[in-house]
Amino acid sequence: MNNQNLNGAPKILVFSTEKISDPAIDLAGLLKVHYPSTVYTINVPCSSAVKTKWILHAFEKGFDGVFIAADGTDCPYGESCSKLTGEIVSVTHERMKEQNIDPARLKMAAICSVCAEAFAKHVKSFTEYLSKEKNTN
Repeated sequence: MNNQNLNGAPKILVFSTEKISDPAIDLAGLLKVHYPSTVYTINVPCSSAVKTKWILHAFEKGFDGVFIAADGTDCPYGESCSKLTGEIVSVTHERMKEQNIDPARLKMAAICSVCAEAFAKHVKSFTEYLSKEKNTN
């Protein structure tokens, strides 16, 4: 897998949730809300189920960034989802620092089931940041 497609856009892996953020991503497609074609998604039941080793593996496999589209307070699996997902991100940021990976390459935001525009805005902004970082290194 190459780090970039033909237009040089960074590759971003998105962990989306089956019941909350995945419908928003699908809605973005239905509404023709554009975001980079180098955004790849994997859905999980709950954002607090994402593992640090999965995130680090994505970087090892050439992804430039990882975005967790978190359930937030809408999580059907528990009220502590936001707190648990935040803890996963915090632990992963520390592991990334230990491996000399810029922690800013991992982002998290709550994406509701109808937040197609918000999702696109987040990944576009993240893509711009990652592009600038790649060009300065």
